[in-house]
Amino acid sequence: MTDAALKPSVETVDVEPVNKKGRRALHKKRSKIYPKRARGSFRRFKWVLMAVTLTIYYVTPWLRWDRGVNAPDQAVLLDLPARRFYFFFIEIWPQEVFFITGLLILAAMGLFLTAATVGRAWCGYACPQTVWTDLFIAVERFWEGDRNSRMRLDRARWSFGKLGRKVSKHISWLLIAVATGGAWVFYFADAPTLALKLANLEASTPTYVWIGLLTAFTYTFGGHAREAVCTYMCPWPRIQAALADEDTLIVTYDDARGEPRGSHKADQSWEGRGDCVDCNQCVAVCPMGIDIRDGLQLECISCALCIDACNEVMDKVGRPANLISYGTLNMTDEAARGETPKIRLFRGRTYLYSGMIIIVAAIMVYALVSRPIVNANVLHERSPLFTTMSDGSVRNAYTLKITNKRYEDRRFALTVEGLDGADVSRVGGENGLPVFTVGPDTIDSFHVFVTVPRDRVVVSRDLEFIVTDTLSGDTARTDSSFKGPSR
Repeated sequence: MTDAALKPSVETVDVEPVNKKGRRALHKKRSKIYPKRARGSFRRFKWVLMAVTLTIYYVTPWLRWDRGVNAPDQAVLLDLPARRFYFFFIEIWPQEVFFITGLLILAAMGLFLTAATVGRAWCGYACPQTVWTDLFIAVERFWEGDRNSRMRLDRARWSFGKLGRKVSKHISWLLIAVATGGAWVFYFADAPTLALKLANLEASTPTYVWIGLLTAFTYTFGGHAREAVCTYMCPWPRIQAALADEDTLIVTYDDARGEPRGSHKADQSWEGRGDCVDCNQCVAVCPMGIDIRDGLQLECISCALCIDACNEVMDKVGRPANLISYGTLNMTDEAARGETPKIRLFRGRTYLYSGMIIIVAAIMVYALVSRPIVNANVLHERSPLFTTMSDGSVRNAYTLKITNKRYEDRRFALTVEGLDGADVSRVGGENGLPVFTVGPDTIDSFHVFVTVPRDRVVVSRDLEFIVTDTLSGDTARTDSSFKGPSR
């Protein structure tokens, strides 16, 4: 194979950056990257993962989940007006925000574990920035062609053909961006209802504002900023460096096998030279525009497209695959010493992160399955602190809040423990009896009184309020106190 067959038109000229006045610039202007299409197992895996993740994102708001007559039937719904988060069979209330905290901890520990084992695999395969950038590049390739065609098109003078391709590309990008922003707002309202309002221009102003903002961000980040987001805006490249070690799997170039590199012709011998034919295909397919042969770099997102490109070239020139491959720094050292390289996924930090994931997940599962169906909270009213009745008895007023997590009306009875002879009544209701009806999946407030006869009046006494479901017998307990006049 000749140089011309292997080497793409790569324009790399080292010129000191200058500003418009011809003076030395402090910053180099960003050079546009034209990633070439890669073919291979990693590229196919990324296509599959892109299809799966985008399907999950766009389809999830339309999934239904039957929770009963009085509950929303959207499977995943963040209902801000009702202050509820629904996730299939799980419903999170505002006072259960610790579940959200637990999910964030699990996500963080999952990222830590991923970074410790396979480096920036999250960045290279599943990060939303990567997924949408891949999609936008695929659309760009559809309208403008592969790498060399796009470069020639950008250098060419404006014509109707060039204008048509550019306009078609940007319209496609905008349609994807609008669909992205539209899908996001569906997570916060009933999707079919909101879609109908959007189509009839009847949705609220904040809805259109959020769609516009998300459309602008998606269009800008996926279509224009691309690798700049990963390099300059995202903090994860800096954080993951502290989580990795010598046994972390990263994309590496085997310089012991590849060097000295150089062009190769079909009839030349491989004696005294490396397997790298210096074709720059690994650079051409890289969405970050780096040369993996220069070693581990901040910009590398471990997408492994350079592996596919290099393996394709190695197959053409009849050399073994995986000149560029996933490996570790220790494996490189072991290979240099003539030892068999070993992958060590299980080590101290991976045990630590895995253990934390298991512990936090176990706590969340236990809290979820053991959380009560009924909650109660009582607040002692302080104006006045107590009231002395005409017969000498003393009355305290309280605000009782009862949470009913069932999707049906429930009746509750209230009793008080801790003070003998105390009488419990409520404002309104059935002849003042301490019986309460609470609506489905809601919190209701009630005003109640605790009255103590004259001969049992105390200065202060702790009380326990007990709310009991009259049908199921479920109970909820909450503490307060009773206040009386000083003797």
